[in-house]
Amino acid sequence: MTIVQQGQINTNALIVPDLIVQIVPPSWTLLNGVPTNILGVVGTATWGPVNSPTIASGVADTSSQFGQMQARKFDLGTAVAAAALQGAANFRLVRVTDGTDAAASGTAGTGTGITFTAKYTGSLGNSLSVIIGAGSNSTAGAPTFKVTVALPGYLPEVFDNIGGTGNAIFANMVSAINLGQSGLRGPSQLVVATLGSGTTAPSVPLTVTMSGGTDGATTITSAVLVGLDTVPRKGMYALRSTGASVAMLADADDSTQWTTQVAYGLSEGTYMIMTGPAGDTISNAVSVKSTAGIDSYAAKLLFGDWVYINDNVNNQIRLISPQGFAAGLLSNLSPEQSSLNKQMLGIVGTQKSYANQQYSNAELQTLGLAGIDVITNPVPGGRYFGARFGHNTSSNAVVHGDNYTRMTNYIASTLNAGMGTYIGRLISPTEMNQAKATLDAFFSNMAQQGMIQEWRVVLDLTNNPPSRTALGYQQADVKVRYLAINEFFLINVEGGQSVVIRNGSPTPAV
Repeated sequence: MTIVQQGQINTNALIVPDLIVQIVPPSWTLLNGVPTNILGVVGTATWGPVNSPTIASGVADTSSQFGQMQARKFDLGTAVAAAALQGAANFRLVRVTDGTDAAASGTAGTGTGITFTAKYTGSLGNSLSVIIGAGSNSTAGAPTFKVTVALPGYLPEVFDNIGGTGNAIFANMVSAINLGQSGLRGPSQLVVATLGSGTTAPSVPLTVTMSGGTDGATTITSAVLVGLDTVPRKGMYALRSTGASVAMLADADDSTQWTTQVAYGLSEGTYMIMTGPAGDTISNAVSVKSTAGIDSYAAKLLFGDWVYINDNVNNQIRLISPQGFAAGLLSNLSPEQSSLNKQMLGIVGTQKSYANQQYSNAELQTLGLAGIDVITNPVPGGRYFGARFGHNTSSNAVVHGDNYTRMTNYIASTLNAGMGTYIGRLISPTEMNQAKATLDAFFSNMAQQGMIQEWRVVLDLTNNPPSRTALGYQQADVKVRYLAINEFFLINVEGGQSVVIRNGSPTPAV
């Protein structure tokens, strides 16, 4: 008896009688939509890997990996805090520096027996300390040592009962810290140890204080956050292939970098959330956007009316970019939804509202016509802070909604992730029917969930003539009608003593 997978045996070439069991995979392939809640954020921090996308679930997770948020521009933790207040809980974070960042370090032992260096660059490393004491099983005849690595806010790392004599003491400490001691006590996640030439055992207890750590955040610009698209990728480009459906470069308000962000958004299927500078004027914002040549569904540009938050970490009311609020809200919404009229939380005020001013209809019309969104209070739904338009930067009214950007990217990314299974199969009526059924099932599920209005898939001989399939080409033509966003609600009211109401009128109250 032989068991084979379908296609592994030529049944027309069998000669010897035998039983053959051929495993046939399921005929129907189903598409599972890609996640749309992944938010990519690029900014500075006091700790953590540089230019390496890191998964985080919220403020606490971000703090443990990148340090507490800082009261400064371009701060990664601040952007996460604003987004998390809107429900965002699936981040891809990239820390950037200006190249002057350094890791804290300290030495121990006469003649420098060992040097401890923080695992990451950043000022948080200056709070590290390494304590060398007597080991738990130390005796007068066989002394051992215990090394404790401590950083406020983190669990201490303890490496116990390290023995040896002369330089071997330090060599064993280096091995324990860098390689771990067992499955339960792995390598340090806070420091790296480097062996020196010292041979005299340290006098215990000995505390090594780390110093010299710097963030590399002094000369950060929007261009640094954008980064370079060469391996190893830096800044924004480190988010490639992370699945981030929405992304923002924290406080990157330089208009010369907008077109680059738009190009990235188009190539990755990512909705880029951009901002103008704090305290901007409407006339300048419109002029700058026009000069920059931004007119694309791939990006959302927020007016430079920045937002005040209550920063409980740094104990102050401070001004931050509006990006985190819009990006967090959008990443938490289903892709067919718009940010229009949705409440944004955690906003104490905006520069406009702090001046006891409200936008006039003329001001809002100017911003809307220019493709610039703005956070205001009130919004049509009531007296709360929210996006006033729910638009991207496109001047085309058919595609300028948040919902168009997110739905288009969602559908394209899902098809890109799932339909590749048909590559390599024989082009046949059966294969075409299966591929069409896969597409129909995906859009049918979307329709049942109220995400789209209708769709049509054409995948047969009418759009796949033999002259093209003979060359290996197969084509599916898909049309999807999205649900529209209610932006203009007109209610006609006719009232008066002479009004005549007929047919189907409710019975008046007595």
